[in-house]
Amino acid sequence: MNENEEIKQFGTSESKENGIHTVTIIGQIEGHFASEQSQKSTKYEHLIPLLVALEQSVEVKGILIVLNTMGGDVEAGLGIAEMIATMKKPTVSLVIGGSHSIGVPIAVAAKRSFITESATMTLHPVRVTGLVVGAPQTYNYFADMQKRIVDFICRNSSASAEKINEFMMRPDMLATDVGTVLDAKEAVKNGLIDRIGGLSDALAELEKMIGQGA
Repeated sequence: MNENEEIKQFGTSESKENGIHTVTIIGQIEGHFASEQSQKSTKYEHLIPLLVALEQSVEVKGILIVLNTMGGDVEAGLGIAEMIATMKKPTVSLVIGGSHSIGVPIAVAAKRSFITESATMTLHPVRVTGLVVGAPQTYNYFADMQKRIVDFICRNSSASAEKINEFMMRPDMLATDVGTVLDAKEAVKNGLIDRIGGLSDALAELEKMIGQGA
């Protein structure tokens, strides 16, 4: 498969000159159920084996992860984030439009993270659509899943659990929900993202990490 076909089918590309591989995470993160055909989606069954192959490849020196996602399947997104966080190769994430909901753990999973000035990130409680059983066990499941997400964000960023939970449960930001939309400056100020920057900044940082053997 040539580079143009890789970009079209999987949203990935590799620079042969410096060994940097680009992975895009866009639209809805698709998990156990397929998204509507009219929606852009990132399929975890494509992304997980790709990350394994990149980690094992001797040609790939570093990985740039570009995010513009609305979120999606919680377990699939958290699984992708864990894969990125446990890679030994240099990884840099770049939020270009938004990295919302379960996209937040993916953005912070890289060893270095950037966000463009116009991008945003949304934090809100775990939620599902459709029929749910109104029982204490259901509430406990959601609470446990939310704790797993908060713990992951705290392990992979300098944000505090208290602040994350505060953002998730804020009642006055979204008209029909609870949560918080953070702009780029707020995301950096509160420790979610390392720096405000664009593509050249992210690439320069990744090349620096590759040169240092990070």
